[in-house]
Amino acid sequence: MSISSILPNFRALTPAQRLDHIARAAALTDAEHAALAKPGALPLETANGMIENVIGTFELPLAVAGYFQINGRDVLVPMAVEEPSIVAAASFMAKLSREAGGFRTSSSGPLMRAQIQVIGVSDPYGARQSILQHRQALIDTANSRDKMLISLGGGCRDIEVHVFPDTPRGPMVVAHLIVDVRDAMGANTVNTMAEAVAGQIEQVTGGKVRLRILSNLADLRVARAQVRFSAATLTTSEYAGADVIERIVDAYVFAAVDPYRAATHNKGIMNGIDPIIVATGNDWRAVEAGAHAYASRGGRYTSLTTWEIANNGDLVGTIEMPMPVGLVGGATKTHPLARAALKIMQVQSAQDLGEIAVAVGLAQNLGALRALATEGIQRGHMALHARNIAMAAGASGSDIDWVVRKMVAAKDVRVDLATSLLAGPRDA
Repeated sequence: MSISSILPNFRALTPAQRLDHIARAAALTDAEHAALAKPGALPLETANGMIENVIGTFELPLAVAGYFQINGRDVLVPMAVEEPSIVAAASFMAKLSREAGGFRTSSSGPLMRAQIQVIGVSDPYGARQSILQHRQALIDTANSRDKMLISLGGGCRDIEVHVFPDTPRGPMVVAHLIVDVRDAMGANTVNTMAEAVAGQIEQVTGGKVRLRILSNLADLRVARAQVRFSAATLTTSEYAGADVIERIVDAYVFAAVDPYRAATHNKGIMNGIDPIIVATGNDWRAVEAGAHAYASRGGRYTSLTTWEIANNGDLVGTIEMPMPVGLVGGATKTHPLARAALKIMQVQSAQDLGEIAVAVGLAQNLGALRALATEGIQRGHMALHARNIAMAAGASGSDIDWVVRKMVAAKDVRVDLATSLLAGPRDA
């Protein structure tokens, strides 16, 4: 089923009207519509089965970013996030990107690593060779633990062995099982396989196995996105498009060379990615860990994106990063809103989901860079942030908009100012 991600005047609608529109566009069932419409969509009984010591549930705003076109297909993007301006910025950049065909994405296969730590070997390089000599037997043992995964075309594909000859605890050998986990995130699968081969590895090396655990640096499971903008597309009433492009590239290079800037730059990328991971019931901590480790893979922390100027003057942005996400297992199946979010996106595989996520991260990054490089981040953010401040000061109903207008006009957004305005007389 094709879907349109164009959401004209969406902000002017009520939440109920927005939901009705999305429900029609994504062909949601009455039950899915009802789950999205009411607070507390996660039943306490279900929550109690998901984690320990449950006392209640905690909700975040769930929004939909519009205008995304990815590999020629329109995509509606559910985002669960509390920070103002994220959804608006992503949607606006997506809207501008449509002129040049939107986002183009690709990804590697869903390969995850399981690490098996071996200590107590005096010949670590010899131990490495011994493990590799028994490679197929170890792979066969690993694959014997998940017949379902094998039937779906996945399974342990290979073994790498890393040697650390001189650590504070003596020589260390670390075997990596390389596992195709298909549409799962894969943590449970690879951990089970690592446990299964531990005894064999001890036998062939003469060492002792300690940790058997996945790595969240999923550098064999990367997603990529590219986007292009002409100077005309980026022209504003105050800035020529060519100047905007130069400013954006200058801002990117700052992040590429300076880890202090890169940390905030990459946080902005994750502003777009994390809300999708949360909305779909995936492990956003795993995605964050992999992203920041990947940003440091060259020995220095740097930008996850690149922004360049093409021969014709267009701005070209790219991103590549680990994306260990799944469509099966965990909260993706147990949380009713996670299931609804996946349906809204119409994803067919975990790789599809990862590619959508990095496209949104790239859009979010450009939104931040464009604002920072031109009028400054606060100008666009102010009105959206002012609503939270007004409500924190006690405003409700029509008072919220009135207080917001006053603070934005004064270019001064503070709780104490909002409190003072609420205590004073109303005017136009």
